Amino acid sequence: MANFKELLVWQKSIDFVTEIYRITDTFPKDETFGLRSQVRRASVSIPSNIAEGNSRRSKPDYLQFLKISRGSCAEVETQLIISKNLKFLKEEEYLKLNNDIIEISKMLNGLINSLK
Repeated sequence: MANFKELLVWQKSIDFVTEIYRITDTFPKDETFGLRSQVRRASVSIPSNIAEGNSRRSKPDYLQFLKISRGSCAEVETQLIISKNLKFLKEEEYLKLNNDIIEISKMLNGLINSLK
């Protein structure tokens, strides 16, 4: 198993988290402990679970953590839709973030399938 830092999906998810933090900085201040916090935590969970699973050095553990990471992608995708509906995100921000999270999900699916 490659070191998690060498995985393109981990690198892309790190970039995604960085962008989520930058964009959610513009969310209303009363969302500090609401949607802003939720989407940040869910996005951080993606590369964190890739790293933790990879570090376990057990294929069943790794697969489980990758599936958790994939679940966090679905969580973020849902939260992005809510953020767009509430006008916290501009349409172009939403479209870019949504495309990014879909790409990360597909990459996770590929990694999971390659390990089975």
